[in-house]
Amino acid sequence: MDRLYKKIELVGISSKSFEDAVSSAIEKASKTLHGLAWFEVVEQHGRIVDNKITEFQAVIRVAFKLD
Repeated sequence: MDRLYKKIELVGISSKSFEDAVSSAIEKASKTLHGLAWFEVVEQHGRIVDNKITEFQAVIRVAFKLD
């Protein structure tokens, strides 16, 4: 049986960690996309305010199976 997937790019943001940024992006995407199959982390960024890390940003690609 052949399968077909579509891959999209998302940016997850968290004040806690990169891992939390990835998890929140996938959790949010799963509310509207069905058949999520895998993800890859493409980039990681952060925001610094007053010499403190205030935000973690994770750019991920997520694939989901097409019906």
